Amino acid sequence: MSIVTDIFLPLALAFIMFALGLGLTSSDFLRIIKQPKDFFVGAISQIILLPVIAFILISIWPISPELAIGVMIIAAAPGGVTSNILTSFAKGDVALSVSLTAIISLMCVVTVPFVIITSLNLLNVNNITQNISLTSMAISMFLIVTVPVIIGMVFRKFASNTALKFEPVAKKISMVLFVIVLLGAILAEKDNIVSYFADAGLITLILNVVMMITAFYVAQLLGTGNSQKKCIAIECGLQNGTLAIFVGTTLFGGGVYVIPAATYSLIMFVTSLIFVFFVRKTNN
Repeated sequence: MSIVTDIFLPLALAFIMFALGLGLTSSDFLRIIKQPKDFFVGAISQIILLPVIAFILISIWPISPELAIGVMIIAAAPGGVTSNILTSFAKGDVALSVSLTAIISLMCVVTVPFVIITSLNLLNVNNITQNISLTSMAISMFLIVTVPVIIGMVFRKFASNTALKFEPVAKKISMVLFVIVLLGAILAEKDNIVSYFADAGLITLILNVVMMITAFYVAQLLGTGNSQKKCIAIECGLQNGTLAIFVGTTLFGGGVYVIPAATYSLIMFVTSLIFVFFVRKTNN
């Protein structure tokens, strides 16, 4: 099991982030200047609103501290790379989706450790907090998340033809790696999986649905366009499950801590597809 968690999981996450970097150009980052309102509505919804809603849920839900921390880990994770595809299906703003995924993924080096440490303190889990270093967590995430994205972007810049040909293949490999990581997390707890899913399934479903609806109407309230609010809702609903499993495994040794990431990852595709069906059908 240590080979899977110590070697395969970090490499899988690094490759997924490299694949994300292959699809990025400078224009994806300059879009913040061109569409500041849309970007900040999406970023604030995901970085601040999602963890706040998650913390409210774990505060009122009869859930073990380990599962509660797992819920906060998945809430702190950035958007998943498949959000760009589903935004396209929903006839949303794909360019904005790419920008949000890219920049929040880079920011997560700071935001994820902050959310986790803050949650542990608010939950009064002092014995775990003392063993976690904010700096070491940020450094490990920088090496696994940020560096591969930058390498992918550099590859795209200086070997654009090769990068463009390899990008679709890299995305397919990323999906396979994600499925393997997800199955690995589930199989590692196969003896207790039914009870864990019973405990974590409903709260992660509610978190996912409430967040997508909230993000959609927050975007509408703040005056973003139709295609932008679709994008923001999907971006806030689809989380990077691989990164969440990596964080839960690295910091807490996996086990029950990664179950909310596993349940959320299974649920989010179903709810997102239902959301896409409705927004395409109503087109408003």
